[in-house]
Amino acid sequence: MNKAGFSDKMNGEISNRDALVSRFSIGSRWDFECYDKNGNLKWAERDRPNICTNEGLDKLLNVMFDNVAAIATWYIALVNTNTAAAATMTYATPVYTEDTDYDEAVRQTFDGTVSSQVITNSASKATFTITTGEQTLYGASLVSSNIKGDTAAEGAVLFCYSLFASGHTVEATDVFKVTCAITAAHA
Repeated sequence: MNKAGFSDKMNGEISNRDALVSRFSIGSRWDFECYDKNGNLKWAERDRPNICTNEGLDKLLNVMFDNVAAIATWYIALVNTNTAAAATMTYATPVYTEDTDYDEAVRQTFDGTVSSQVITNSASKATFTITTGEQTLYGASLVSSNIKGDTAAEGAVLFCYSLFASGHTVEATDVFKVTCAITAAHA
């Protein structure tokens, strides 16, 4: 009599799926400095966090992965309302009120340099000469149009927005300097 032998073997492995997923984060930190007409530092806000808008993140993804044209130059816009940051802010509807009371004819250029997953304008800070005294500044944003007070430029983007810990009063002839550092890092 012949006997046939059958056996089953099963091997398995459990792995953490999250360990296989590479994650990254993108964000920015801002420094603000206000100097009087003699060059003396009046006040500063350092290492202020931000919110990257959904609109800004969509633009980043479109440029990197969907063959959409990059924006060649970005600009700093000043803010004179105490407006909470929200991911839903857009260039067309920023929610905050932009401050335009400075000598320069246009928003100041974000002239950044990239090194080790950071782009910063620390070597070339955006500088504004305030024209109207007794106004309060609350923060700044990074936008793709240089037109002061504009919210209608075709295809313009609000990338990120930073709010001071509290508002600060500026005077006519004060010089206001803004540094923005955008970081991309593994999370």
